[in-house]
Amino acid sequence: MNKRVFIIGAGTAGLILARELSKKGVDVEVFDQKKKPGIPVTASGIISINGLRSIRTNYEESVTNVLYGAMLHAGKSVMQIKAKKPIAYVVNREKFNEVLLKEAKEAGAKISLGKRILEDEIQRLSEQGILVGADGAISTVAKHFKMGKVESYVLTYKAEYETTLEDTKSVDLFFDKNISAGLFGWLCPNSERILEVGIGINPGRYNSKAAFEKFILRENIENKLKNATLLSEHASIIPMKLRKKIVDEKNNVILVGDSAGQVKPSTGGGIVFGGNAAIIASEIIYKHFNKGTSLNEYEKLYKKKFVFDTRVHKLLNNFYSNASEKSLSLTMRILNNIGMSSFLSEYGDMDSPKAILKNAILRKRL
Repeated sequence: MNKRVFIIGAGTAGLILARELSKKGVDVEVFDQKKKPGIPVTASGIISINGLRSIRTNYEESVTNVLYGAMLHAGKSVMQIKAKKPIAYVVNREKFNEVLLKEAKEAGAKISLGKRILEDEIQRLSEQGILVGADGAISTVAKHFKMGKVESYVLTYKAEYETTLEDTKSVDLFFDKNISAGLFGWLCPNSERILEVGIGINPGRYNSKAAFEKFILRENIENKLKNATLLSEHASIIPMKLRKKIVDEKNNVILVGDSAGQVKPSTGGGIVFGGNAAIIASEIIYKHFNKGTSLNEYEKLYKKKFVFDTRVHKLLNNFYSNASEKSLSLTMRILNNIGMSSFLSEYGDMDSPKAILKNAILRKRL
């Protein structure tokens, strides 16, 4: 096999993979049908600080806000999580994509934008090297090689408003299965004057825009938007479960990012999981070329790294997606009474329940 890698999709995972492989001296070419990948921006930009650091990207210039906590709303109950140190950044996803693109190019990757790869070309590329599907939840690569459908996904709708904000350091999450079954609604201060409002839902009951329009009629949200100016709005689809097959070694194909369903099931966030998957994939592909390591090791290592956290996040999603408002409200009151908000403020990690437990145990020993 030629020691070449062809990546379909210049999103976060695809560009991180291109950067890491190029640094190792691998011949990489990235294709994306958009002339400016990642535009329009349909995903939110809330990313944990630990998560950002783990994907080895110079993200600083894309940061638009710093978050210290969250307000969790269920019925009339509210839980406040407020850390002493920053726990997450809000990044401008357009600038973030530009940084990743620059890093991949500087590392030596060839980037072909405005280039749509048709299905017959997909087959040809897989015969010339390793083909990577990084082309989103509706992956043409996954479809062509019959790697299974996305079995679980949510539909999201978000809008940005310019307005006056009282609190710019905390995100609000609203759990209500009557409006947002499958995920939740959110208010996030993207900057000092920009408020992002969004919602995620299971498909089928009604579309995401209809859910969004119902969500913003809530009194506490409607009041915040009374004098706001709408700047943009977008819908998107987020996979919520790993595909059964993310490696096809026979055809030299792997999937990364949303194409593989590598997301955090509690929030639908894909940058940290997908970015780390790309780093793992780069190491296995390099070893495959130089030591004959099986491409299947990529899937094994990804699952080993994220299996515990993924299961816990999925349990959280199952609970808040199916519990009644009364049950959620009661649960939140109980958690408040036993000091859970203080515990999460001290030890919380947005991405990793495993890290929460580890930090708590280490702190107790000290």
